[in-house]
Amino acid sequence: MTEVIVVSEGNLARSIEVQPGQRKDMVLLILPGVSCDLKMDVTLAGEGAEANIYGAYVCGCDEKVRIAVDMHHDHPHCNSRQLFKGIAGGTSKVDFYGKIIVAQDAQKTEAYQENHNILLSDGAKVDTKPQLEIYADDVKCSHGATIGRLNEEEQFYMRSRGISLEDAKVLQMISFIAPVLENIPDESQREAMASEIESQIRNIIR
Repeated sequence: MTEVIVVSEGNLARSIEVQPGQRKDMVLLILPGVSCDLKMDVTLAGEGAEANIYGAYVCGCDEKVRIAVDMHHDHPHCNSRQLFKGIAGGTSKVDFYGKIIVAQDAQKTEAYQENHNILLSDGAKVDTKPQLEIYADDVKCSHGATIGRLNEEEQFYMRSRGISLEDAKVLQMISFIAPVLENIPDESQREAMASEIESQIRNIIR
């Protein structure tokens, strides 16, 4: 079962152990107006363990959000994936720190980490630091991070087909966040969260 957490104001620290042959899926959502310090420490504690962590954050004012994820691969044949996508506007500040640690005995590891961001204003700032610390030699691991702006050519295309500029921006941002939301398996919960995020995004860009 996928655990869905809507992060509230303050600090949230979680230490998770995934047992041999087990799988842990988690979706973390941080909505506008929430400043928080989120720390996840995940250990794949036996052969065949798997962890998938997806996160989305939308900051439109002066929020301060810090996300730190340590993923420990201590045993062979374990898989992990991290995907975090965020939107930062106003004078918000986001720090993302992620590390994948692969022990010497953790052969046949597959581990991936991505952090992608969109800036809506000159005053917003995102600092992203994905890292790999690998001591095994038979692994598939990668990490990546991007920081960009909304695509004006896409906006022009949508406006040429009768879509307002505001709606075009909303569609772009919802599409950007969608790869995280699609990991919520319950359809009604997924649609409710998508609707809430769309409403919050509209408030930001007005």
